[in-house]
Amino acid sequence: MVVAIVITMSMLVSGFASVREYRLERDRLLELLTDEAVRRPDLSLYLYFDNDQALRSTLRSLVSPSPVQYGIVYRAQGGLVMRVPDNPGLGVPDIPTLREGLSAADNGLRSLDGQGESVSSGLPGALMGADRYFHLTLPITSAVNPLSEKVSQEAFLLAATRPEAGKIRHVIGYLHLAVNQRGLLLEVLPSIAWVVAACVTFAVLCLMLSLSLTRRITSPISRLAKLADGIASGKLEEPVKVTGGGEVEEIAAILNGVITGISNYKKEMDVDHQLLSMKVEERTSQLSKRNQELNTAVKQVTRTKNRLRKMAYYDALTSLPNRRLFTEQLSLLLKLAQRNKQTLALLFLDLDNFKRINDSLGHSAGDLLLREVGQRLSKCVRDSDVVAHYADPTAKIDVSRLGGDEFTVVLNDLDAPESVGVVAERLILALSEPMLIDGHELVITPSIGIAIAPEHANEVEGLLRCSDTAMYHAKASGKSTYLVYESSMEEAGLDRLTLENDLRKAMDNDELVLFYQPQVDTRSGKVVGAEALLRWMHPEQGLIPPFKFIPLAEEMGLIGEMGDWVIREACKQVQTFAKKGVSLPKVAVNVSALQFTPSFTRRVKSILDELAVDPATLELELTEGVVMGDTNASVQALAELKDLGVSLSIDDFGTGYSSLSYLSRFPLDELKIDRSFVIEANNSEQGASLVRAIIAMAQSLGLELVAEGVETDEQYEFMTTAGAHVIQGYMFSQPVPAEKLEPLLAPWHFQQQIAQLESRIHR
Repeated sequence: MVVAIVITMSMLVSGFASVREYRLERDRLLELLTDEAVRRPDLSLYLYFDNDQALRSTLRSLVSPSPVQYGIVYRAQGGLVMRVPDNPGLGVPDIPTLREGLSAADNGLRSLDGQGESVSSGLPGALMGADRYFHLTLPITSAVNPLSEKVSQEAFLLAATRPEAGKIRHVIGYLHLAVNQRGLLLEVLPSIAWVVAACVTFAVLCLMLSLSLTRRITSPISRLAKLADGIASGKLEEPVKVTGGGEVEEIAAILNGVITGISNYKKEMDVDHQLLSMKVEERTSQLSKRNQELNTAVKQVTRTKNRLRKMAYYDALTSLPNRRLFTEQLSLLLKLAQRNKQTLALLFLDLDNFKRINDSLGHSAGDLLLREVGQRLSKCVRDSDVVAHYADPTAKIDVSRLGGDEFTVVLNDLDAPESVGVVAERLILALSEPMLIDGHELVITPSIGIAIAPEHANEVEGLLRCSDTAMYHAKASGKSTYLVYESSMEEAGLDRLTLENDLRKAMDNDELVLFYQPQVDTRSGKVVGAEALLRWMHPEQGLIPPFKFIPLAEEMGLIGEMGDWVIREACKQVQTFAKKGVSLPKVAVNVSALQFTPSFTRRVKSILDELAVDPATLELELTEGVVMGDTNASVQALAELKDLGVSLSIDDFGTGYSSLSYLSRFPLDELKIDRSFVIEANNSEQGASLVRAIIAMAQSLGLELVAEGVETDEQYEFMTTAGAHVIQGYMFSQPVPAEKLEPLLAPWHFQQQIAQLESRIHR
């Protein structure tokens, strides 16, 4: 039995040692090959610059050890570059085959036979045949990105020596080496032979010693074995007496000591186990408590981090991405679009007449309106089938708010340019639907400017500038529309900027003047009033009409100051006429919606008090849109103006809201029939009926009537016959400066003209 055990152990030890030597030699060789292939820069250098001769020389040095059968270099995409030797005489699997079955444990190593079938990678596999190989596939890396533009050799070597070169590596190819297992076995065979000889010698010595000991101490040892078995099984807890000679008794004493020690140890272990259990339970409780506290702290930090990110990158009012996030993400999208040769569009939206709504209904209503606009834009973009979303779901910036009433929409990877127009039309349609804000039904429209990348610009600022320019042109062309940027707009934008700068200086330079158009009572032939019309005498461009600079003044926030100037100058002119003995019963001044603020009444009173002018000589003309925003506030403001003694007129009646119920609530003195109705009254019976209805309504409310825009005898006849006797239009006079108005104020000036008109009409 002992002999069998010794022989078996010797064989196992020699086999294990042989396998260990074989594996150590294999691992040493593979490590050497890996270091040579991966850590030397010349291999990647020659592959990157396609230096086949140097690459072949380097590859030949790698396959010089006798176990290495051949070496192959592939491109990163799998293409064969070269193999050494050229005809290895062995079928070689391709890279996908070699890499397909790789496991995490073999580190790129795979063992195959000559037909490419997997075989054992250990010593038994090496002993079974000469056509078995280790196939080692290693990546060839570089600090230079192979997809980037080619660099020089000096730049390549410089990049490899930089500190960061070891951190950022790019795979440019693969090195495949085949190691013959039988050749490797021959390399390690001397070591294996020495190990086997040592094991055999050790086995012989053990056998000789075993035979000697068996004859001398077999019986005592048997008794001691039983004692040891009792100890091993745990059945002996008390010492046992054993006789059989001095050595046996000594061993028995030692074993009995072991029994005593084990017994004492068990007792101590029981005590220690109890103490340990108590400490473990206490520590576990403490750790559980600390873990809960840590989880709570982590959640608080996470919530705080999310709040800070939202504050930094998202608009607090609309929850849309703000300018910061928009700029960062658009910059990234532009780079990706440039790299992938894609088309990107930026839509710049500005709400038409938002300031008027904000000033009329208050900032809280304006905020509600902006929030609703943001929601409608987001929904419209999500529903659009031509809008691409982005890979990162946490960083979508389809719709952003840059600030105020300015929004942007980004369209990425456009399939066709007409897709931009489709989305723009959807946005306009979505925003044009009425909105119920604080009990008021409001209609808001956007003006949209579109810029395309890379056609118009390829950076954030340039794209924003182009889309902003296109937006201003869309607003100037009639609002509620969209325009795509054109280079010609830049010149117009420069002209606009120049006009803005000149307009800021116009009042200080006394370039603004008032023209007056008389209002003639056809029954007496006298001028009963005159409408003051603002004009701009530009030093270089000459006379600029109001339709070109009034909207500009509104956008620049100058309309309030400019409107107050008109009121003051008109009142001064009435005083000037009065000092000359010339009577101008009243002067009418148009009031902009942006001018009609809560402080308007106070400003009018201040002007009247400053000039000490009779309030009855001042008439304020307001459009329906000015007073219809917040009717309760408008009624109160108009009542305060009436208390000052000024007269109030509704201008362009019928072109806006046209609500009779509202009109009856306002303390008005006069109603002006818009020129469009005057023209239509002579063109259709329906138009004539509408004008007669307006006149009848005004008469029922006790309002004075003024028909403006009368130019022909037919228009004059219809209006006077219908009951509108006060006429304003080119029939009598176009708007003229104050010095030319003065002779027109003579009582007899228009009497002869009216007499001639009546004669022609009734002829």
